[in-house]
Amino acid sequence: MAGGLLEPGSVYAFLAEHRTALFPEALFADLFRSARGRPSVPADVVATVLVLQTLNGLSDREAAEAVTFDLRWKAACGLAVQAPAFHPSTLTYWRRRLAASQRPNRIFEVITAVVTETGILTGKTRRALDSTVLEDAVATQDTVTQLIAAIRRVAREVTGGKDAVAEHCVGYDYSQPGKPRIAWEDPAARDELVSALVADAIALLAHLEVEALPEEEQQVVALLAVIAGQDVEPAEGSDGTDGRWRIARKVAYDRVISTVDPETRHAHKTTAQRRNGFKAHVVVEPVTGLITATTLTKAAGAESADGSVGIDLLATDTTLSAAQGATAVPVPVEVLADSAYGTGEVLAALDAAGHTAIIKPWPLRPAIPGGFTIEDFTVDESAGTVTCPNGLTRRITAKRKVTFGACCRGCPLRERCTTAARGRKLDLHPHDALQRTQRANAQDPSFQQTYRTWRPMVERTIAWLTRDNRKVRYRGITKNDHWLHHRAAAINLRRLLSLGLHRSAGTWTVTTA
Repeated sequence: MAGGLLEPGSVYAFLAEHRTALFPEALFADLFRSARGRPSVPADVVATVLVLQTLNGLSDREAAEAVTFDLRWKAACGLAVQAPAFHPSTLTYWRRRLAASQRPNRIFEVITAVVTETGILTGKTRRALDSTVLEDAVATQDTVTQLIAAIRRVAREVTGGKDAVAEHCVGYDYSQPGKPRIAWEDPAARDELVSALVADAIALLAHLEVEALPEEEQQVVALLAVIAGQDVEPAEGSDGTDGRWRIARKVAYDRVISTVDPETRHAHKTTAQRRNGFKAHVVVEPVTGLITATTLTKAAGAESADGSVGIDLLATDTTLSAAQGATAVPVPVEVLADSAYGTGEVLAALDAAGHTAIIKPWPLRPAIPGGFTIEDFTVDESAGTVTCPNGLTRRITAKRKVTFGACCRGCPLRERCTTAARGRKLDLHPHDALQRTQRANAQDPSFQQTYRTWRPMVERTIAWLTRDNRKVRYRGITKNDHWLHHRAAAINLRRLLSLGLHRSAGTWTVTTA
């Protein structure tokens, strides 16, 4: 009854007509190996709701209400006007099944397969890499709150933890709700509390037999160990053996910021703008704006480095494969990215894969403001030598170090080169030659034209991805990565429809190339 009211070309109208072709029952058969206990809601209906839910940024309860009261959702799901929705927990159940399966991101894979079948990316030999921070769903905790919460969690979740806390943690009453009642503006009171909490954590960790615990409980104890060591240091005049501690005057690398979600992290967009959460990485075809690969990582840490994650994503981008009989080979493309992707390792990986790097080079920082940069030193890799701006040549060591040392004495160019008493030293990157070539290429007008024309287009796709969805709804990387793939699938589907997606003679085609 409501299908005729749907706007032609909308996601709702498309799903109403083609949801069973997109999401056949067989696509989800592996989630329920036994016929017993299987949900009565058809797979195509659940998949449709998951797409619409992430497209509109709704919670499970809001999505269930939309299925009940919104005629567009009813038409998209093929439900009668009077049909009630399923319970919101049904969506949670299906997401858990999907996340635990061999193909957790199959909905994204289905939409990607549609993209490939349409041929809309045929001949489009550019891909843009970028990332954006998604805000977490938990509150950031300070050091004191994290220590108390971690000890309480050990008491709650670790076998024998409650008795161990009662016996060994005597510096604070962990049954007391809320934050400790102390004079927070008194440094001595704060240090005394921190010392008591750290002493309790150390005593508890020393008592627990971690090796005998199940893996889940070992992770709880490991979190306590991380929290107890990341934010504190011995008090002034102490080595820690006397039990005196204070909050450290620095931020630990890869710092855990919440015991509620230990995988969320601090991230700095700029020196003045800080966000807490996760990082969404994307590979985008810049002409169409379609997301061809995506993943989610911590917002900071070695595993979240843009370059390494971007290279891994390109390797998983199925739209870059060209079918040749029974095999598929990657198609070389121009890879557009900002300077965060301009490391030597990334350039080497792209070169090895046959891709062309249209990547903004890292800015060169001279040792002296306005002085010489490493670009002013001539490197001869075949001879294994480096020549300085004054014409002096020195050899490159096995560790790729170059020392000019005493040769800098009396050098007329020294004031523009170094202030070091022992003269100028260089540490050459293993891929220094690639980086120099990239900096030279970046001066070419055609390079700059390509970069300025196509690289900014990725920001459009990121805006679609994060609009009203900058804050994630779940805890942990696994659940939020699952959500990110659903969100990307929904964005791609909407984009395909705007490009004229339709089904003709059992084949997906688009009217706009």
